[in-house]
Amino acid sequence: MAEPYIRTVDLCRYYDRGHHVVKALDHVSITVDRGQFLGIVGSSGSGKTTLLNLLAGLDTPTSGMVDLNGTPLSKMSRRQLSAYRAQKVGMIFQSFNLISHYTALQNVETALYFSTRTPAERRRLAAAALEQLGLADRITHRPADLSGGEQQRVAVARAVVKNPEILYADEPTGNLDFENSAQIATLLTELNKGGLTIVMVTHNLEMAQQEAHRTIRMQYGHVVEGTPSTVVGEKRP
Repeated sequence: MAEPYIRTVDLCRYYDRGHHVVKALDHVSITVDRGQFLGIVGSSGSGKTTLLNLLAGLDTPTSGMVDLNGTPLSKMSRRQLSAYRAQKVGMIFQSFNLISHYTALQNVETALYFSTRTPAERRRLAAAALEQLGLADRITHRPADLSGGEQQRVAVARAVVKNPEILYADEPTGNLDFENSAQIATLLTELNKGGLTIVMVTHNLEMAQQEAHRTIRMQYGHVVEGTPSTVVGEKRP
């Protein structure tokens, strides 16, 4: 049986708050297979975003391990960890995190700044990603001139333009209405069908169960419930 693509072992993230220790993540062990869509569900403060940041190498665990395809992130040098984030990882944030004075095209281009591509190649790839997401007529618009759904699609384009191996999505529909949430959920499913490994955290259990191959639930820094993995490509009924 193949080893999991992503694995955590007894992963902990503690914060000192004066005389009190906050256990944001407490001995969490999960696995994600290559090409899988994993949904992580929980209320605010459950630890799901902390877990996502550790998986993406944006934060350092207090103890435990994040293993990527047999290599612990803790064993990577700063340069290797930067390369992992720049080349293998795409990130979608709930708050979009778009640069207000940049156009949609420029915002997507930022994901390619640390690549070896020429400025002309960056523009071509960014324009193609926006066109793929139905935003060809919005490339010169700034975030303030876009709807919430359009801003999130720009954020998705920025995350996938570099053709990452893993997409980490933090509440990607949290600030959207029902219609736009459904569009983003469908878009993530299509990206996963194309082979992209996706780990999504959300408070929306129904959406996670509908779109993901497997769903786990978190509470107070612990995994409290999970569902068995199904064959990749088959959604839960």
